[in-house]
Amino acid sequence: MPLRLPPLRPGHGLQLLEGSAELFPALVADIDAAAHEVWLETYILDFGGASAEVAWALERAARRGVSVRIAVDGFGTPMLPASWRERFDQAGVQWEVYAPVGSLGVVWPGSWRRLHRKLCVVDGHAAYCGGINLLDDLLDPNHGRLDYPRLDFAVRVSGPIVADVREAMAVLWQRMRAVHRLDPHALAEALRPLPRGASTAAAPGASAARAALLLRDNLRHRRQIEKSYLRAIGRAQQEIIIANAYFVPGGRLRRALMRAARRGVRVMLLLQGRYEYFMQYYASRPVYDALLKAGVEIHEYEASFLHAKVAVFDGRVATVGSSNLDPLSLLLAREANVIVDDPEFGELLRRRLLHAIEHHGRVMDAAQYASRPWRERALEWLALAVMRVALAVQGKKYL
Repeated sequence: MPLRLPPLRPGHGLQLLEGSAELFPALVADIDAAAHEVWLETYILDFGGASAEVAWALERAARRGVSVRIAVDGFGTPMLPASWRERFDQAGVQWEVYAPVGSLGVVWPGSWRRLHRKLCVVDGHAAYCGGINLLDDLLDPNHGRLDYPRLDFAVRVSGPIVADVREAMAVLWQRMRAVHRLDPHALAEALRPLPRGASTAAAPGASAARAALLLRDNLRHRRQIEKSYLRAIGRAQQEIIIANAYFVPGGRLRRALMRAARRGVRVMLLLQGRYEYFMQYYASRPVYDALLKAGVEIHEYEASFLHAKVAVFDGRVATVGSSNLDPLSLLLAREANVIVDDPEFGELLRRRLLHAIEHHGRVMDAAQYASRPWRERALEWLALAVMRVALAVQGKKYL
């Protein structure tokens, strides 16, 4: 049976947010205005730099009686600092850790299923979805302070899909409560109706922008995000721009991009240009050869770390979310993307990406790539082999 994607519904208000410098003030403003509830999911919840402003807003909301629920990933955020844990507990903030790591802090391949979504819903009126962790753009857990902010995006949405975001978060919250606390009332509480005043109708003053929430989990939504990329690539007529931090596409995605380039579509990929993690950095490079030969442009982002997971097709259809185009995101992690059909939003994202490509990207030359040293080739194939073995442990076939 073919996979059905959720329909794109009209009536959404959309705001593109680039980096924590734009996301965090918007989040703080909505949280400070919350009257009923704030639900938040993130892979990394850090309390240093600008992200502390969001943490304080969450504490303030809970102290004035707003229901505040936070879910973090057990590897991205293994524990909250003791001082903040005490403050959250005293304020009444509820928080859960998804798939905590073992006592040695090791995540074996058999437990790679992570909570990678970055979602927030405030009072059922506004939802956020993107790739930005609650982490200052100039701070990095592994590399210290950065000279230039990470490149990443999120979208603030009002309108019908806000209810979809809340429902997805409520289902996960219920499951975590049931597992961690053996709470028999978790299901009834988590799936209660939307707060009074919330609506699934079109946002007041919203444009005709059509949007849908796409999920990736291990049950009903295993291929939604990948399928949406394949469909958008197949329908593109003129231009495809994809910015993706960890780009290790499977055969279907590679072939779709190559077919698009061969039929005359300009395909531009903005990919990671700095070394961050061994497997993600090196495992992506063996697939470049076929893409370059097919006419796909590859630009490596060099100003800082690229963390974006966005794309725009023909300047109109866009996707913004947490899903990389690699096996971890597309086969194992819980992810969330918002897909939008709106020329104004699509063109705005397009201009942002073209600016990054022009000013901070280095185009990959096919001849130079073909003549890279043998040591680099060996590291590439080693990383790819390790990834394949790890997938085999999961019972997955991807590359």
